[in-house]
Amino acid sequence: MAKKNESLGKTLFVVITLCLVCAIIVSGAAVGLKPIQEKNAALDMQRNVLDAAGLLEPGTDIVALFNERVETKLINLNSLEVVDQANGQNAKNYDPIAAANKPDWSTKLEKNNDTAGIGTRENVTKVYFINGEQGELETLVLYIRGYGLWGTMYGLISLQPDLTTVRSVNFYEHSETPGLGGEIQNPKWVAQWQGKEIYGENNEQVEFDVMKKPTQENHDVDALSGATLTSNGVDNLMQYWFSDKAYGPLLEKIRKGELSNG
Repeated sequence: MAKKNESLGKTLFVVITLCLVCAIIVSGAAVGLKPIQEKNAALDMQRNVLDAAGLLEPGTDIVALFNERVETKLINLNSLEVVDQANGQNAKNYDPIAAANKPDWSTKLEKNNDTAGIGTRENVTKVYFINGEQGELETLVLYIRGYGLWGTMYGLISLQPDLTTVRSVNFYEHSETPGLGGEIQNPKWVAQWQGKEIYGENNEQVEFDVMKKPTQENHDVDALSGATLTSNGVDNLMQYWFSDKAYGPLLEKIRKGELSNG
């Protein structure tokens, strides 16, 4: 009996030791790979921004082009001022999506205002300015997101200098059904967005609409076939982000040339 107990004890010791060693290896690998993962995530987002801006071409040196053409700014959506840092992070490292999930860094939305179904909105967002040779604004790229059929759809939208005409859109992450709602990433569907105007006369009201059999050539995008809830989700997120509850006041301030460092 003593030998059996001794054998059981040795077995447990080996198993526990092996588990601890494996745990240490996995933890060490996770810590060691974190900088690489963060670097790849940053590169992927730069690619998404350039794609949304219509600057991404085969063989493009993403980092070089991004650094040359894109100016990244952090903007407080409550004060409408440019800030150097947000929550201890600079423009390069700050993640507005992560900030939206932290109570101290975000604003809880009232249900009647939350047409996008996102629950909270980050207090500070990240905006990408793409300027011409003379420093004039060529393209503005903004984060957008909203709930579709199965989950939140994350995207970037680029605007022409009038800040109402769409240049392009890039839904870079979603959980919609492949072949149906997943078609929000289909280049043919995305191509419809080019040249559409978000606002009506005097930029006072959001006129953009995702609908079957569009009626307004300048404002409407054809809904996705067989994906009504996804199409409604895209329409709802556009209605929210370009309203006076989100980007509306910021865009008006940029149009007037009044945006300055806080």
